[in-house]
Amino acid sequence: MPMEPNDDYVKILFRFYSNVLEEHTVETMWAMIIDENAGIYELNSIPFYAPNLACGDIISAAYDEDEETLTYKETVSYSGNSTVQVIIYDKKMVTNDVRDIFQALGCISEKFSEGYFVMDIPVDINYAPVRTKLNELSAAGILDYAEPCLSAAHGNTI
Repeated sequence: MPMEPNDDYVKILFRFYSNVLEEHTVETMWAMIIDENAGIYELNSIPFYAPNLACGDIISAAYDEDEETLTYKETVSYSGNSTVQVIIYDKKMVTNDVRDIFQALGCISEKFSEGYFVMDIPVDINYAPVRTKLNELSAAGILDYAEPCLSAAHGNTI
């Protein structure tokens, strides 16, 4: 969900250890301002690598003098959405074609590069058909996936 800068949204820096990259890293994501004075924001990006976060989560952030930007502090409340990371191994498969399969199942996604994208599974989507399709494509050697943020709503459907 690429955003255009405006007065309602800000970029927030996240520092974390990435199991995918196997290193400490940073990622910046868009967030909608909820209460700027209190440092409360709603995450409006799908995390490419940051664990335990999903689009729609309410987070707190504060300006960090060393980073010279707003920096994530903690998650205030969870949206119930889930985040899934997908790596495509079959070079004959076009990333956007695979994304279309999951869009038809109600999932929103963001492409990082050819062969890698992340999906947001909204809280009101039944995750069982999505996971079945992920497992089917994984068993066929087309892709592999990780569930760095699987909400209780979706964890109960598998």
